[in-house]
Amino acid sequence: MIIKTAEYLISSPSYKDCPKPDMPEYAFIGRSNVGKSSLINSLANNEKLAKTSGTPGKTQLINHFIVNKDWYLVDLPGYGFAKVSQSQRKSWEKMIEDYLRKRENLVNVFVLIDSRLTPQKIDLEFINQLGEWEIPFTIVFTKSDKNTQLETSRNVKAFLNKMRETWQFLPQHFVTSAVKKTGRDQILALIAELNASFRGIA
Repeated sequence: MIIKTAEYLISSPSYKDCPKPDMPEYAFIGRSNVGKSSLINSLANNEKLAKTSGTPGKTQLINHFIVNKDWYLVDLPGYGFAKVSQSQRKSWEKMIEDYLRKRENLVNVFVLIDSRLTPQKIDLEFINQLGEWEIPFTIVFTKSDKNTQLETSRNVKAFLNKMRETWQFLPQHFVTSAVKKTGRDQILALIAELNASFRGIA
């Protein structure tokens, strides 16, 4: 897939305020500071599209971008939130859950996992929750350039092995680096394939 255009559209406090669900939509989510904005910018070939920040928890709304005037890319707030109040956290959690469970044109969720870390309980819990809600997802291991190849593959393997304890079938996964653009083409190829299925072309 060639990215010709990628534009910011709207930030919504609720799934009810999101754009009309008339195009396939892909959501990106992960723990705070997992490299989400960098990955989105790398996919879109636009370093200024999603605002990157050294401060975890910067994304607080459902952010819609329109790509090639053909599909939506959604930047969701991180889970395992930054230092926010309990009530703020609860409202974010509700906003994310409502969006994930009620947004009818949501085709796939890309769950971002930091490849530098050993399996984190919070990531596994979130993925299990998606399984319970029967939401299709793909795992994206980020920041592979920050580690040796051996450490990255060890962490990826450990995470997938941890999932095997509760999952019969594992979802597709990609290992990425926003800096080196590793994994970018594979993610875009998957989105192109899912777009075709969404429109009944495949």
